[in-house]
This record gives sequence, C-alpha cells and structure tokens, in this order.
Amino acid sequence: LQKLIYLLQATDDPLIQEQALITLGNSAAFSVNQDIIRNLGGLSVIGGMLSHCVPEVKEKALNALNNLSMNIKNQEEVQVYITQVCGNIESAPLNSDLQLAGLRLLTNMSVNSDYNHKMISSIPCLLRLLSEGTERTQIQVLKVLVNLSANPDMTRHLLRGQV
Repeated sequence: LQKLIYLLQATDDPLIQEQALITLGNSAAFSVNQDIIRNLGGLSVIGGMLSHCVPEVKEKALNALNNLSMNIKNQEEVQVYITQVCGNIESAPLNSDLQLAGLRLLTNMSVNSDYNHKMISSIPCLLRLLSEGTERTQIQVLKVLVNLSANPDMTRHLLRGQV
C-alpha cells in the first residue's frame, strides 16, 4: 500500500495513476487496509487526484475515497473534499461515471450529519439531477437526499431548493 501511494505521487502518467487508484480502492474494501492507507497519508494523496485534469483519474479517486469513507476516522479526513466533490458532480457530464462516483461518495458522507452543511450549496444541482438524470443517477441522488433529510437542520435548505 505504501508503494502504491508513493507511485501515485511519483508518476504523471494517468494510466498508471488510474491503476494505482483502482488497486487502492479495492484494497480499501478491507477495514484493516482503510486504517493503513489513512496512517500512510494516502487519503490526502488520493484526495489530491480530485483536481486532476483527466476525468477517469478523478473518477477512480472518487471510487477509492468512497471505499475509504466507510471508516469514521477516514470520514474526518475525507470531509475536507466534500465541496470539491460537489463541484466535480456539478461540472461532470450528465449521467457520467464521474458524476455517479461523486454521488456515491456523497451518499456515504451524508450519513454523518456533521458534514451535511457542506452540501447545502449543491442542493439545487442535486434536484436538477433528480429531474434530468437517468434512473441510475436519480437513484444515487435520492440516496443523498434521503440521508440529508434525516438531519432536521437540513429541512429548511431542502425545502427551499430551487431547480
């Protein structure tokens, strides 16, 4: 895992970065690896890939962070990327794999009401995706909205959301 994180930092080749992110994401399916990746500083390295210019690299980074966000301690570090993830969702092509990967990560992060306020500005985008997206997109958006609606502090923001 340490070598994968180093490789991710050391190369500019998007194909190698994608493969390293896929492997890290798959490794994060095991809870022991979630802690190891965090302790090695991997969350910030993976999070740094969210600003990559190649959409496939961003998508793989989102997928890896999604698997890593199943851990409460990891969520504390991943939450700093919520605003950037929302921006990636808004700017991604409608119904794209990149958009869906971002929505899946938001689904995990929105379970913890401590981070819901970071998603307020994206509520209009979520509602737009709900009306314009395919069924796959709509399902992912609904998962996020259901999680947000479980937080009473979000009620006003959800009801005021404009499409």
